[in-house]
Amino acid sequence: MVSVEQVYLNFGGFELFKGISFIVNPRDRIGLTGKNGAGKTTLLKMLAGMQAPSEGSVVMPKDTRLGYLPQTMNLFNSRTVIKEAEKAFDHLLSIEKKIEKLNNQLASRTDYESGEYHELIQKSTDLTDHFNMMGGHSFHANIEQTLIGLGFKRSDFQRSTAEFSGGWRMRIELAKLLLQKPDLLLLDEPTNHLDIESIQWLEEFLKNYAGAIILVSHDKAFLDNVTIRTIEISLGKIYDYKTNYSQFLQLRKERRDQQLAAYRNQQKLIEDTEEFIERFRYKATKAVQVQSRIKQLEKIDRIEVDEEDTRHLNIRFPDAPRSGKLVAEIRNLSKSYGKLEVLRNIDLTIEQGEKIAFVGKNGEGKTTLARVILKELDYTGQMKIGHNVKIGYFAQNQADLLNGEISVLDTIDKVAVGEIRTKIRDILGAFMFSGEDVDKKVKVLSGGERTRLAMIRLMLEPYNFLVLDEPTNHLDMRSKEILKQALVKFTGTVLVVSHDREFLDGLVECVYEFSDKKIKQHLGGIYDFIQKKKIESLSELEKNNKKTTVKESNAVTEVQAGELSFEEKKEINKQIKRLELLVEEREKKIAGLDAEIAQMEEKLANPDGTDEKLFSDYDKAKRLHDQTMYEWELSVEELEKWKIQKTW
Repeated sequence: MVSVEQVYLNFGGFELFKGISFIVNPRDRIGLTGKNGAGKTTLLKMLAGMQAPSEGSVVMPKDTRLGYLPQTMNLFNSRTVIKEAEKAFDHLLSIEKKIEKLNNQLASRTDYESGEYHELIQKSTDLTDHFNMMGGHSFHANIEQTLIGLGFKRSDFQRSTAEFSGGWRMRIELAKLLLQKPDLLLLDEPTNHLDIESIQWLEEFLKNYAGAIILVSHDKAFLDNVTIRTIEISLGKIYDYKTNYSQFLQLRKERRDQQLAAYRNQQKLIEDTEEFIERFRYKATKAVQVQSRIKQLEKIDRIEVDEEDTRHLNIRFPDAPRSGKLVAEIRNLSKSYGKLEVLRNIDLTIEQGEKIAFVGKNGEGKTTLARVILKELDYTGQMKIGHNVKIGYFAQNQADLLNGEISVLDTIDKVAVGEIRTKIRDILGAFMFSGEDVDKKVKVLSGGERTRLAMIRLMLEPYNFLVLDEPTNHLDMRSKEILKQALVKFTGTVLVVSHDREFLDGLVECVYEFSDKKIKQHLGGIYDFIQKKKIESLSELEKNNKKTTVKESNAVTEVQAGELSFEEKKEINKQIKRLELLVEEREKKIAGLDAEIAQMEEKLANPDGTDEKLFSDYDKAKRLHDQTMYEWELSVEELEKWKIQKTW
């Protein structure tokens, strides 16, 4: 479909691409990876026709339709959300207007037998057939489905785009792109402004997408769930792997090991050759051999090895100062911005050492509650911070508070204490500040660079309660992993607002979901929460089988959604069977514990039943009974939810 043929690209003497070639096939799902500055965004621009190569060519059929979502773009404010999304169907709207105009002409005429009348009928029929063939009967429903999938509410549709933040307006651009259904989708960090639910919706959309996709992302889970091919850009060359990102990492390690072995062998050969030349350079009897070795040396194609820091960088937050068991306690808390109510009657207790996540759609109050805890916002209700709690806060605007007149190195040197001062350059390197970058003044850094610098500062100061709002947005995968491991080892309390599943996995043990001005606690990790949400979201399938009324101008169009697919029915039956067995197993366990507890109670009722081990066993059995009852209740509740879906 698209062919990149021997492409070179030079920037002021620096060669970014050195003769790269690859083919994009229909329905390819390609993850584009490489270090920051390797050329990922440049390659997307080249494919989109926005950047010309110095040499070589990008070849594609003339009728190939491209869709490109950059990280930043110019956004327009003059339309409502729905009108902006409808721009994706300008061609259909134009046909719709022509049909309407023809029908109005037909309605005003009475010369039913004339040739002109029949000609108008034929034009209207042809246009209507063309309109329907291009999906004109369903595009309004597709717009609604896509906007809702990306997190918009129906009440948002008539709001002006100017009322939304840059992140939400980027979602509108993404919606327009997805609705156009181009043959090749080029996506540069599409998840940066999405919440977990919207990311999952986008994953499902892209997995079933009819065209080809090339995407750049630092979200490992997203790459693994969407891509089936990985192209790495390294030292101006590309390496093509027919696999997803996680498998690519393993294959790349194997390739690098082979590369290093070949590099060492070549270096040994070069050293031996140079030693021979130097040793016999001035001996006439060896002149022929020396010249031969010199030519041999000149012909060697030098092996390059991608620079990689293989040292284990072990960064830890400073030991958290001791605080009381209670870190924060919130009771009956509400928060409004003018007439807009964001939080209503919230109760929340955070205890020392807990690591929790705030998740939910954007605009549901996650950041608001975090700022309430920081005492940055007023509220109604009660909020108490515990004894000796020292809060460290990270948000995107923290970067704006840095001193712009000092260097990157000095910014960190001012807060680093003790042994960590010897590792400042290593730490900066881990967060993509290397070489001369550390001497740059903060004021010349990009927004993303300042954000990373603010994160490093936070890691080096002594706090016992860290509140982190979207900390991974400007970090690459290595930096994210370093931060995550530092947080896992952190001895204090952590509250993180994030949509990055891979980052949250193994870090948090409790998730608070924000929805409809309330919060709901989910014990367990982020994937436990996601699994529960998938089960709960199946209740929406029943709604999808009902008629959805879509209001447009003065007309009402009824859209009949499709029935459950065979795979969906199969999954529901599978889950019902699994849960029925689980309920039966737990009921047997409860019956056995009931009998065991009854026997112990008989012994305890006996005056001689004072054995300490018996008391201990009785206590354990009661706790196990209570836990099993709780698990049984959950499985019964889950089973009922799945049974509701079985409507066939």
